[in-house]
Amino acid sequence: MGDNHQHDTENTSPLQTSIAASTITISATNHPSSEHHTHLHHAGRRLRHFLRPDGRKVHIVHSPGEAEKLKKEISRRKSELEGWVGGSDAEKGTGEDDLEYDIVVHGSVDHITALRETHSHHEKARENLRIKHGKEFDEFERVVKELDKLGTELHMVSEHAVQLDANFEKYGYSAHLRTHNGHSSSASSTFASDIDHADEHESTHEHYKLLKNRGTPMLFWKKPIMRQYFHKGLLWRAQEAQEVASYELFVDLFYVGIIAIAGDGAAEEATGEALLRFAITFILSWKFWTDITQIISWFDADDMMRRITTLFVLTCLLGLTVNIAGSMETTYTPMIAFYLASRWFVALYYLWMAYLIPMVQGAMVAISLGTFIPGLIWIASIHVHEPDRQALIWIAIVMDLFGPMLIVGLMRAPNWMGVRYQCWAKTQFDFWPGQNIEHKIERTNAFVTLVFGYSVIALLYQSAVPFGLNAFFGKAVLGLIQAFTLNWLYFEIDTFNMHTHAIRRHFFSASVWLSAHLPFILAFALAGSALSKIVLAHDIAHADAEELREPYSARSEEHIPMGLRWFYCAGLSITLITMGIISLTHTHKKIPSVRIRRPFRLATRFAVAIAILLLPLAEERLNSLHLVATTTSLILLVLLVELSGSACIEDSFWGFNSGKRRCTYSARCLLSKKELHANAKSGVVVNVEEVARRDQFGGKEGFSV
Repeated sequence: MGDNHQHDTENTSPLQTSIAASTITISATNHPSSEHHTHLHHAGRRLRHFLRPDGRKVHIVHSPGEAEKLKKEISRRKSELEGWVGGSDAEKGTGEDDLEYDIVVHGSVDHITALRETHSHHEKARENLRIKHGKEFDEFERVVKELDKLGTELHMVSEHAVQLDANFEKYGYSAHLRTHNGHSSSASSTFASDIDHADEHESTHEHYKLLKNRGTPMLFWKKPIMRQYFHKGLLWRAQEAQEVASYELFVDLFYVGIIAIAGDGAAEEATGEALLRFAITFILSWKFWTDITQIISWFDADDMMRRITTLFVLTCLLGLTVNIAGSMETTYTPMIAFYLASRWFVALYYLWMAYLIPMVQGAMVAISLGTFIPGLIWIASIHVHEPDRQALIWIAIVMDLFGPMLIVGLMRAPNWMGVRYQCWAKTQFDFWPGQNIEHKIERTNAFVTLVFGYSVIALLYQSAVPFGLNAFFGKAVLGLIQAFTLNWLYFEIDTFNMHTHAIRRHFFSASVWLSAHLPFILAFALAGSALSKIVLAHDIAHADAEELREPYSARSEEHIPMGLRWFYCAGLSITLITMGIISLTHTHKKIPSVRIRRPFRLATRFAVAIAILLLPLAEERLNSLHLVATTTSLILLVLLVELSGSACIEDSFWGFNSGKRRCTYSARCLLSKKELHANAKSGVVVNVEEVARRDQFGGKEGFSV
């Protein structure tokens, strides 16, 4: 969730934004012979320190944590020098040393102010030298500029080895983005060990080759680090790209079985109690998935302990899954016990991270409490019987789902909460974790793909006749078209021409995007389960249960229960509505002269959703084939409106005639076709200037193109 608040940068000036977005870095050397061009810029090197006009030394660090370590290192060195000098001389120098240096964070307002001041000072000094030395100074400056150009080009050719691998435009990254070294401790110690020289003479190319050939050992445990965090409105990210781990994909495979058990159980009974059980168990299993995804996204700890932790959570998920079917009667207590074991284990994990990473201690303690407290209500629900139990269950579910958003809102300390709370929040939540947007989107897309895949698998059956083109096959094909169309809408239509993703856009849009995915996935899984039963129904001609092999023939019903109709139609309706809401959370690029504007296209989607929702009112007047055909036609209508409406009025939608149109360009060439053919055969090049002179002097021979 933390990643959703990157735009909380009220205190950031426009100048800071422009400089933070720049990729130009500065390099200088302390060698006496090169002091005259310390202002030169070289891509790939960073200025670690420079002198102000008053003689103070300015040290530049990459993060506030590095600034604290540098202060301690300078204080330690100062103490050592005082011990060597001793006596009154040391005491005399102590008060002056405090003013001899400044420490600023790269890209901060202090950094920009110091650079402006120093730059202005050197500009004035250069102008004075120009007035004093005249032509000699101009010649000297020309030579320095040429050397700077050659040095920059040489650096780009020989030392530029690291490329930025993030697609900023697609995900709408703003300038308030920083990259920090993942191994901050080692980086800080290296920096502190040689403050004056830093890494100005280090070859990036040689360092890159060294790291490229160096293997990484697999450790049982290593101290985790934050992959990304917010500090004073800036998002600091680890420089390494986050990849999806194999055990994350293993978690996704687990959910295929969970959806099948929960969805098939609901479709088998098609009652209100079955729907209630499906919603509760699916939400609980969803929290397992979000907990695992969040831990992996926040903390970088590629060790054996991370895998053991994931395995423990999966074991708890397995315990919850085997108790789903009887959760409303006899197995509610063990199901909740496994759920709380996982949730409280995650809460303890956050407390452990608060101890290991003091930088985000306040945020981790708050998130841990938000994870722990709803468990008390779950325990209370065990001791209450139905139907009174439902009140406690849904209070706990609301706290589990929306508690993290509330905590993040409290960390943001909005103005309406008062100055006193804002001051307290700034001290307690100066650092708070942020999620990697690419990883979050990729993991969510993987889960949505999993649900789409389940809906296709649920359509499969086995035929018992030599020629199986019957009503069963027709309904299965229509269901396949539905799933494919919805997949097309979600992954391509709604993300086409995206300008800014919802997570980058605003805290509110990010919260809506995250919240809308749960009802979207839940509704489509329910509709897919209901469709699997409708496909096997033999309530029409050309559909006989004997044409199906076991066990499918035993599952075939002569009439579709009303509850199954509502499950199917309401599930598809909620799916379309939530997909429209998810699409509204993004900002999209404007298409000039578009046929149908985006709000009207989405209005069509919402209208179709309402129409599908009302289809069960037709009752038996719509048999299973007619019902599936009607819903498929309406969903295809949504797709056609999106495809045709997003085209430009001036362009042909079909595109077949675009290549056959004659060229609209016309001109007169004062050359005969015979002359052109002769020149082509002989290889003579036509002189255009000569042709133009013919036109000027009234040449008559020629043809139009």
